[in-house]
Amino acid sequence: MLQHPPAALVFDLDGTLIDSREDITAAINRTRAGYELPPLALEQVVAMVGEGARRLVERALTDLPEQDLDEALAAYLDHYGRVCLDATLPYPGVPEMLERLAASYPLALLSNKGEALSRRVLAGLGLDRFFREILGGDSLPTRKPDPAGLHLLAERLGVPVERLLLVGDTRIDAETAAHAGCPFALVEWGFPRPPGVESLRADLRVARAEELVEALLPC
Repeated sequence: MLQHPPAALVFDLDGTLIDSREDITAAINRTRAGYELPPLALEQVVAMVGEGARRLVERALTDLPEQDLDEALAAYLDHYGRVCLDATLPYPGVPEMLERLAASYPLALLSNKGEALSRRVLAGLGLDRFFREILGGDSLPTRKPDPAGLHLLAERLGVPVERLLLVGDTRIDAETAAHAGCPFALVEWGFPRPPGVESLRADLRVARAEELVEALLPC
């Protein structure tokens, strides 16, 4: 349990609020097909996600010459923009969780997905109304695990950064919270757990959306 109640909550997006695996995989495989490369399995693509679209494309097209990376990234973003709401859904209990928490806390989103795409997905799923602030991987010169996004959100929300609670599902999120000096809540639903996730420093661990509500809104 948390030692002190947070003043505001900051959520990761992919693997925390939404299951976007199928749409990300579809966009990657359409990009690979453009270079006459065979498709990757969903599990392979999921293991590459977490540090922004550019790193995803680099990992998914490892033999691509550096000079072609910008073109491949643009192709991926175009493909993903076309399919980003085809199969993506909130995880069970997430809309209800956000509705209850938004009544008591200011909520913000910090994703390594681009801001415009993050906003589009949230709006398409009816989740954007819960967030006072939204930052993506291209909103600042740096992205997670750099803590600049958390510092900016704290400033915009009018709370000390150490009073934020970052809610996420990966090592990247845990490192971001540690760098900012704020607590971290690890969600254990979502994308398959990579090796070592059990050892991540977390101030709170939750297996279901309802558990986060119970921890933050005690009776």
